[in-house]
Amino acid sequence: MARYRGPRLRVVRRLGELPGLTRKSPKRAYPPGQHGQARKKRTEYAVRLEEKQKLRYNYGLTERQLLRYVRKARRASGSTGESLLQLLEMRLDNTVFRMGMAPTIPAARQLVNHGHVTVNGRVVDIPSFQCKPGMEIGVRDSDRSRKLVEENLQFPGLANLPSHLEFDKNKLTGKVNGVIDREWVALSINELLVVEYYSRQA
Repeated sequence: MARYRGPRLRVVRRLGELPGLTRKSPKRAYPPGQHGQARKKRTEYAVRLEEKQKLRYNYGLTERQLLRYVRKARRASGSTGESLLQLLEMRLDNTVFRMGMAPTIPAARQLVNHGHVTVNGRVVDIPSFQCKPGMEIGVRDSDRSRKLVEENLQFPGLANLPSHLEFDKNKLTGKVNGVIDREWVALSINELLVVEYYSRQA
């Protein structure tokens, strides 16, 4: 299944606030479609599916990618749900977004894809690149790259910088100091339901 490229507010209306997908807020508080205002009794499967979709749309993943992350999280020690969120939060595109270098995760992915971001001084154009503690995230040494990031820094997607990151707005460089804590994950989600959803597949 391909990555979603359709109307973002439609997804937000259906799933609730997704800070990584868009900064806009919908005018209508009910889901889209002809039966959006009708109250429907949701099954347990529907609840789990909705939580999984939140994760997928917020981080801009394909179904195959998310399944791969779930399998990787299962192999890690500790809580599978927390490990899954940490893997997703430590992606390069999300790290760039959390540092304020891009207004949304799709914008951060584009910034990375176009070669504007460096890791430890080298250009990395893979959005799914896993950032590790000690890595330095910077902007490519070109006027165009610096101008893009400086414009984005005026209107960051999220106001608060997580405790595991630091960023110098003057030098346009940041550093990963550790792995993100669960409390700093901006998305409101029950990760255990996502793990339960994939329990038969992963």
